[in-house]
Amino acid sequence: MTDTSPVRAHTLGDLLRRTAARTPHRTALVWRQRRDTFAELDAAVNRTAHALADRGVTKGDRIALLSHNCREFVVLYFALARLGALSVPVNFMLGAEEVAYILRHSGAAGILAEDTLQPVAAAALRALDAGTDGADKVDGTDGTDGTDGTDGTDGTDGTDGRTDGGTGHSPVRLRGWIGLGEAASPPGGWEDVADWESHPDASAPRTAVADDDPLQLLYTSGTESRPKGVMLSSRSLIAQYASAAVDGAMTADDVEIHALPLYHCAQLHVFLTPDIQLGATSVVLPGPDPATLLRTIQEERVTKLFCPPTVWVALLRSPEFGRYDLSSLRKGYYGASPMPVEVLKELGARLPGVLFTNFYGQTEMSPLATVLRPEEQATKPGSAGRAALNVETRLVDDEGRAVPVGTVGEIVHRSPHAMLGYWNDEEKTAEAFRDGWFHSGDLGVVDEDGYLYVVDRKKDMIKTGGENVAGREVEEALHGHPAVAEAAVFGIPHPYWIEAVTAVVVLRDGASATGDELIGHCRAQLAGFKAPKYAAVVAALPKNPSGKILKRQLRTEYAHLAEEGGTR
Repeated sequence: MTDTSPVRAHTLGDLLRRTAARTPHRTALVWRQRRDTFAELDAAVNRTAHALADRGVTKGDRIALLSHNCREFVVLYFALARLGALSVPVNFMLGAEEVAYILRHSGAAGILAEDTLQPVAAAALRALDAGTDGADKVDGTDGTDGTDGTDGTDGTDGTDGRTDGGTGHSPVRLRGWIGLGEAASPPGGWEDVADWESHPDASAPRTAVADDDPLQLLYTSGTESRPKGVMLSSRSLIAQYASAAVDGAMTADDVEIHALPLYHCAQLHVFLTPDIQLGATSVVLPGPDPATLLRTIQEERVTKLFCPPTVWVALLRSPEFGRYDLSSLRKGYYGASPMPVEVLKELGARLPGVLFTNFYGQTEMSPLATVLRPEEQATKPGSAGRAALNVETRLVDDEGRAVPVGTVGEIVHRSPHAMLGYWNDEEKTAEAFRDGWFHSGDLGVVDEDGYLYVVDRKKDMIKTGGENVAGREVEEALHGHPAVAEAAVFGIPHPYWIEAVTAVVVLRDGASATGDELIGHCRAQLAGFKAPKYAAVVAALPKNPSGKILKRQLRTEYAHLAEEGGTR
């Protein structure tokens, strides 16, 4: 039988090439003073892919990307996809041991790190070599969750099954340095990735990549004490791009700022890659500084902008807001955490020419699941909308039965957006994919018109400043303090962070510790955004008859801390 797969290929690596063939001279990417056309960007991706291949990167390899937003991030992301390698974007706010855990768990064959983050990367590699990232004692297990120093595969996931042999030594062999102007040259043992664009071969690599080969591994805190690796394929991603483009009214004429982190699925997969596929212009900024955002909207005549609620609030409160011409802006998007209704009203009043859209989802859905469209903002404030183009959504009880209108249930989806599964974790994959639906872990309620309202996280996820924080991970850090007997961590409403990580702690008999001391202890153990903003020491935690801590009661009881300042 004739193999038609090369002709029918439709993968992440194909999208940029096809846009470059359609509109080679259109501006694809703006980064600082540099402007790449689609043809130039496509050539840079091909040259970089060949350079990576020359350094031993092959299909199925996992390569970590530790960087703030930059042009190089985009080039490397597409170059890896063209080789069939899995990019592993890493949160640049993580500490060295947290990065080391991701490197070990993913079995990363390389790490590509920004110059300012290279010290963190180097420390992570040292921790990996020393076996001090804690991967052998997660959740109190004996390493049977695939974190004992192997990648837990036999090659059936499309890779060659390489591991570090369980020796505790780093499998990382490629170390690329992304120079953003902070240092003149890479340290010893690291290569400057800018040199890879000088590779003589600008042709497309010939690697055969199937639609459902994993091409990206995104780590999400989820509801566990350690992050899970979400496997995404071209099929899931491209189906999601279609939903995002149609439901978000995206077009080739758009000019969009990408200021939120590209390591996060929202900016990367709901906005940047659909723009590349459509042929729109992407303006990449290193971060969401309000003054820079406002100035760039005027200078680049930006038409489209995504921000989580915290950044929209920062724009509204910026003294620069009234100084710039924002009349080009036509489309505004929010997500990552709930938008306060009063903030949305203020945005409508101060940006009357902007149509706002709410996108709700999660990494496991690539990430878009539901949409609240511009015409629905006034009539359904606070809603996450209805299912996106390529998604079915419903609410179920604990037995998987659909619940009636107005009844709280777990939000579940059917969609090609859904991930392939969790990396090296069949048990959690099976738990998420059951009864023919993907179980989100979020709780919601649907009104009589079919609009979804997200009411809680089933397992106490905290969304603070657009980032996910697992309460259990913070609780475990608190339990590492010698004075702590019990700890409960949860989110409370906050005017800026939307939710603030909050801890309530019971001390051991005869022990002493202040809230500030406990917060400082967490900051030494975790990334800054995971540490509690508030901490209270109490005599006892409220519990139900079975001994479960009543976090909902705690959220209500300690909601005042954000208003009164509390312990910081």
